[in-house]
Amino acid sequence: MKCSVVIPTYNREELLRHTLNSLTRQTLPSDQFEVLIGDDGSSDGTKAMVDSFRDRLNLRYFFQEDLGHRAAQARNLGLSQASADITVLMDAGVLASTTFLDAHLASHASSDVPLAVCGYVYCFNLDNEDAILILKAIDFANPDATIAKLERTGQWLDVREIFYARYGDDFADLPAPWLNYWTCNVSARTAQLHAVGMFDEEFRRWGGEDLDLGYRLHRDGARFVLNRAATAIHVPHPKSFDGNNDQAAENYRYMARKYGTPIIDLLPRIGELNFFELNDIIRELGLPQCNDYVAAQGQISG
Repeated sequence: MKCSVVIPTYNREELLRHTLNSLTRQTLPSDQFEVLIGDDGSSDGTKAMVDSFRDRLNLRYFFQEDLGHRAAQARNLGLSQASADITVLMDAGVLASTTFLDAHLASHASSDVPLAVCGYVYCFNLDNEDAILILKAIDFANPDATIAKLERTGQWLDVREIFYARYGDDFADLPAPWLNYWTCNVSARTAQLHAVGMFDEEFRRWGGEDLDLGYRLHRDGARFVLNRAATAIHVPHPKSFDGNNDQAAENYRYMARKYGTPIIDLLPRIGELNFFELNDIIRELGLPQCNDYVAAQGQISG
C-alpha cells in the first residue's frame, strides 16, 4: 500500500461520487492505495453510494453521529486508520487528475526530509461565484481534458495564484508557509501526521483546522512544497462567504489562545490584514519564528 486517501463528507452524496469516480481512473493501480471516508453523520444516500464503489476501490467507511460540525473529527476517523506511508487529504467534490496520486507520491519520493505537499486546485471559488459557468465547463468523465483546457486558457486558476505570484512556487522558507496547506488537496507522511496529533477535534466550526494541522507540521520540521502536477478541480457547491469567514474568525481566535505566538496572533486580524500578504507583514514586523519564540519563552520560564 503506497498511499492512503482520506476524505471527510457530510450529506454530499453526489459531490463524493464525482471524487470517487476520479479516483477509479488513477494511474496508480487501485491495489496500491486505499480510500478512507469519514462521514460526519450524513442522512442522504452516502453509505449506499460508497458501497457501490467497493468493486473498484479499496474502501473503508467510518460513520459518526451528526452532533454538529465535526469535520476535524470526521477526518481523523479515516486518518487514524491510514496504513500507507503517505496520506493524501482531499474533500468531497474534488476531481483528481489521473496522475494525481502518482504526483503526490513522486514529491515525497524525491525528498530525504518530510514534506507537506500542496497540490493545485482549479475552480476553487470563495462564494460560489461563476458556479454555473464552471459546472458547464467541467467534463466529469474526463477531468484531465478539463484541466488541460483550464491550464491553456488560464481560467479559474487556483485562488492561491495570488500567493504564488508574490512568493513564487518555492515558498518553503517563508515564516508561515503553512498558510497554503488547504486540505482539499495536500499530502504528508502518515507517521508525521499521527505524531503531531492529526486534526484538532476542538474545531467545531468551518475553517482553520487545516491551517492548524499545517502549523504543527511546520513546527515539526516538514518542508512545504507546491506540486502543480498534483492537480485537481474543485466542483462548485453552495456556500456562504461571509458565514464561513465568521466561523473561521472564531477558529483563528481559538488558535491564538492555544499557541500564543506572535505569528499566530496575526490570524484573528485577517480581514483587517490581507491573508495572502501575511508573510510580508510577519517580516516587516520582525516577528520571531514560532519555534524560536517557544524556545525563548521556555528559557525565560525556566
